[in-house]
Amino acid sequence: MKRHVASLLAQALASLRDAGGLPADVELPEIQVERARDRAHGDYAANTAMVLAKAARCKPRDLAEQIRAHLPESPSIAEVAVAGPGFLNFTLTPAARHEAVRSALREGGQYGRSQVGAGHRIHIEFVSANPTGPLHVGHGRGAAFGDALASVLEAAGFQVHREYYVNDAGRQMDILAVSFWLRYLQAAGEDVPFPAKGYQGAYITAHAQELLEIDGDAHVHNAAAIIDGLPDEASDPEGYLDALVARARALLDHGAYERVLGFALEAILGDIRADLDAFGVTYHQYFSERELADNGRIEAAVQRLADAGYTYEADGALWFRASELGDDKDRVLRRENGLTTYFAADVAYHLDKVERGFDTLVNVWGADHHGYVPRVTASLQALGIDPSCLDVRLVQFAVLYRGGEKLPMSTRSGEFVTLRELRDEVGKDAARFFYVMRRSEQHMDFDLDLAKSESADNPVYYCQYAHARICSVMRQLEERGMRVAADPEEAALERLDAEHETILLDLLGRYPEVVEAAALSREPHQVAQYLRELAAAFHTYYNAVPFIIEDAALRDARLTLVLATRQVLANGLGLLGVDAPEAM
Repeated sequence: MKRHVASLLAQALASLRDAGGLPADVELPEIQVERARDRAHGDYAANTAMVLAKAARCKPRDLAEQIRAHLPESPSIAEVAVAGPGFLNFTLTPAARHEAVRSALREGGQYGRSQVGAGHRIHIEFVSANPTGPLHVGHGRGAAFGDALASVLEAAGFQVHREYYVNDAGRQMDILAVSFWLRYLQAAGEDVPFPAKGYQGAYITAHAQELLEIDGDAHVHNAAAIIDGLPDEASDPEGYLDALVARARALLDHGAYERVLGFALEAILGDIRADLDAFGVTYHQYFSERELADNGRIEAAVQRLADAGYTYEADGALWFRASELGDDKDRVLRRENGLTTYFAADVAYHLDKVERGFDTLVNVWGADHHGYVPRVTASLQALGIDPSCLDVRLVQFAVLYRGGEKLPMSTRSGEFVTLRELRDEVGKDAARFFYVMRRSEQHMDFDLDLAKSESADNPVYYCQYAHARICSVMRQLEERGMRVAADPEEAALERLDAEHETILLDLLGRYPEVVEAAALSREPHQVAQYLRELAAAFHTYYNAVPFIIEDAALRDARLTLVLATRQVLANGLGLLGVDAPEAM
């Protein structure tokens, strides 16, 4: 309906200009139509006259009156009024309100979908946690947000590719390998110390035991050979860890080292995939950083930066002139030891995305990665790519509370609540809904006790209960040997003139607009907020009037309204990856 109102305004402006009411060379503005904040002022409001008044050399209210006079008639518009400094307020006809109900039931699961993004390819990368341990509740927010955003974009007609970038190269993988190997040695009976900076989680021990059961003692070396001559860990824990990695590489031949690392990587990545699948998150592709290096893509990207004149050598390293393109300092591409950096891999990865033909690159990153945005943006510009194609959405990690106490979160130390544990405790639906209730960049306290409660204070329970309540009403109808007699297209919806019914009608009509706005702003929390409002309106309606009544025409009208409400609840919950139960 917003598009219809905007179309009417566009026709009015063209007609007014043709009639000489506007200068022939005036540039017509982009028409903005919004829902009226106060229903007493109508359904939609447009500030077109106020925006155009200066160029038209006319007072805004006078121009608004002229625009109103040139508006074509529409069976959907009951009244157009000029208000305030020059707003044009549009009031819908009852038939236009009723159309939302009929459309929801006619279109079913397709209601609310559009083609506003048709022909536009979006690559969305989200979660991409290092495969060094299980996903924890902090990663869960990025998973829920990224997946919901992808679904909302698809609902608006965009072609979306979901991808997980696997950081399976670099120093963290070496730390994982040596942590895993030492636990394997301990499982084999070797009394070898474990570094304080290694990966401590019980998952490392469990998977190392699996390797021992499969490979036996093929990778065993005695403790003395491993730790003799290493630097003091207490004075230099990171240096000690790097020395351990070097010792592991020296004692294990290349094939054995790769076997240990590969087993650890696949075991942990397998756990991550399983957790995401159970969380309702699937990907089109898991993209390996190692493959970028193996197929020469990293070196090719570095060379392209060099050819463009954006690299230089200093202190034995190769640097990117990021500061010339908006970053706060230059960045290393290749270290003095000849190894390329994580940043060099990031440059190659983003170049690869563009070369795969995506129009927009949406990166869902943890808020601690905010400093990466300027350097990646600078690299795109240096590569000759329009940096506006990059849209980074920062996600604050959720802080988990149980019984009012904050729970710890550290992957390296192994002290964290896993996403699997959260799902087991509160369920997939509660976790996903809670994660997307607010803007991704806003701080979030996740209250486990609230998420498990069956009350109106629990937003996901409140929304799901609304859907289940409507299903219960329909079961009661069937138990009484009754059914909705009228076809939705023929139902006497004009009988729905109570305040609670008008509110529901308006909300149902808003749903397609909410989905489109959420997609264009890339804010899936708008859908969650809408669902809470729709559920509240239904519960109020449910408590105010009976549905199964003797008046057949009114009964059918009310039941048609609540069936449309059920459909929209199911559609919206589905976009967020939340189930719509028939009973609770």
